[in-house]
Amino acid sequence: MAIFSISHSEGGKKLLTLKSPVNLSHIDTYECTSTEEISTIMTQAKVAQSEWKKTTLKERVELMHRVADVVIQQQDRIMDVVMRETGKPEQEAMAMEVFSAVDSLVFYAKRAQKWLADKKIKMHGPMQFLKKTIITYKPRGVVAVITPWNGPFILSINPVIQAVLCGNSVVVKPSEVTPMSGALVQEIFALAEAPQHLVQTVIGDGQTGAELIDCAPDKVSFTGSVTTGKKIAAKCGEMLIPYSLELGGKDAMIVCSDADIKDAASGAVVGSCMNAGQYCCGTERIYVMDEVYDQFVEEVVSITQSLIQSNDCKGDVGPTFWDKQINIIEDHVNDAVAKGAKVLVGGKRNPNFEGLYFEPTVLVEVTHEMKIMKDETFGPIISIMKVQSEDEALMLANQSHYGLNGNVWTKDLVKGQRLAKSIETGACSVNDMAMSYGVNEVPFGGVKESGLGVVNGKEGLLAYAHPMPIIIGKKSASAYPYTEKSFEQLKGALKIFWGNRLVRKLFG
Repeated sequence: MAIFSISHSEGGKKLLTLKSPVNLSHIDTYECTSTEEISTIMTQAKVAQSEWKKTTLKERVELMHRVADVVIQQQDRIMDVVMRETGKPEQEAMAMEVFSAVDSLVFYAKRAQKWLADKKIKMHGPMQFLKKTIITYKPRGVVAVITPWNGPFILSINPVIQAVLCGNSVVVKPSEVTPMSGALVQEIFALAEAPQHLVQTVIGDGQTGAELIDCAPDKVSFTGSVTTGKKIAAKCGEMLIPYSLELGGKDAMIVCSDADIKDAASGAVVGSCMNAGQYCCGTERIYVMDEVYDQFVEEVVSITQSLIQSNDCKGDVGPTFWDKQINIIEDHVNDAVAKGAKVLVGGKRNPNFEGLYFEPTVLVEVTHEMKIMKDETFGPIISIMKVQSEDEALMLANQSHYGLNGNVWTKDLVKGQRLAKSIETGACSVNDMAMSYGVNEVPFGGVKESGLGVVNGKEGLLAYAHPMPIIIGKKSASAYPYTEKSFEQLKGALKIFWGNRLVRKLFG
C-alpha cells in the first residue's frame, strides 16, 4: 500500500496524503469523510436498503452480471489504480484483483437463487404430523465492510457481492493506504447501474472506521490486524452487532520425505513471496524432514535467486506496500540473524530501488525463539527449519497463536490429508500453497487469533442474511388447561415415539 499521512486543511478538514511505495513520490491528497458525512451516508444506505430488500433474487443476480461486465471492461483502470497505490506486479494485480473479482461475481450469481431461496424443513417426531416449516433468508440491513491494503480491490468487492445479493446495502471503509483501490467498488457498482447509495465508500483512517461502527450498521465484516480486530469485536459486542473477523496468519508448511521436492520448493517460494509476502495466508514457517532438507534448500535457493524484483510492475516481486511493514520485516530478519539464523539469499532492503523494496530472502537454521517463526512477518521471507519427524513438524506447526491456513507436501495423499487435519488451522492444502480464499465453494476463516466467523462459500454468503424459521399449522399444538388426560397423552407420546430404538430411527 502507499505511505500515508494525516493532516488538516486550513478549514479544519482532515486530509489523507499518500506516497508511492515504488519511489516515495506523492500520489495524491484526499479529504477524509467527516463524522457528519458518515451519518448522512448511513442514512442514505438505510433508505437504499429499504428498497433493495424488495427486489427479487433474479434482479440481484442480474446486477452481479452487469458488475462482472463492468469489471471486465474496466480491468485496465482497476489494475492501474491498484498498482499506483501498491506497486504490485501487473500479473498479481490481474490474478488477485481482477480475475478473482469476476470469478466471485459469476460464482455467486450462479448459486445465489438456490442458496437464498426459502427452504422447506422436514420436521421430526410428532410435530411432522402437525406442522410444516420453512426458513426464509432476510437481509440484515446495512453492512459495514472494513478492508485491508494487501488485496485492496478484491477484499473490498468480494464481501460487497455477497452482502448485496442477500439484500443488504453496503458502506465500504477501505484502508487509509489504498483508499482509491477500495473506492473503486462504489464506482464499479454505479457504472453497472446499481441503485443510488446501495454501495458507498467512506475515506479515512482508523477513527473513520470507528465512527462508521458508532453509526450502528447491522453487520460488520472486517479484514485486517489482530489488534484492530479485537477492538472491533469489543465494540460490536457492546452494541450487539454481528461481525466477522479475518485476521492475521503465520502459516506453516510441512515437507515430508516423500514429497516432490522441486514442486514443494516452487510452492514454498511462491507461497512466501507472492504479493511480496503480504498475504494473510502466506507461507511463513517451513518444516522440512531431515532426509530431504538439503535438496529442498538447494532448490529453494535456486528459485529465489532467479526471481526478478522490479519497480515497473513487470517483475515477480514488487515493493512492500507500507513503510511500517518493511520496518517489521527488517526487524524480524535482523532478530533471526542475531540469534543464529543464516541468510542464504537476500536479507536486506534492495539498494537498487528508492522505494520500499525488501529482497526475497531465504533463512535457514531458524528456531521458535526468533520473531520470524512466531510473529506475522508479512514479507518475502522464506524461513526453513529442519525436523526429524512428521510428529515434530506437527508439534511445531501448532505452536502458534495464529491458525489461518497451512500446507502439506507429500506423494501419499492419504497421509497428506491426515496431517492436514492435524494442523490447528482454519484450512489447509495438500501439495499446493494456501488457496482456500480463492476456492469459492468453501468457507474461509481462521481459528485462534486468526479470526472469528467465516466468509465465502455458502456459509459465508448466508452469514449476510438472517435465517428466519416460519412454522405453519392449521391450529395450535398446545392449549390450556393442563389436565390429567393431557398429561397422560404426553407420557403416551413419549413412549410411542421415543421408547423404542427402532421407532427413534424412524421419527428422530
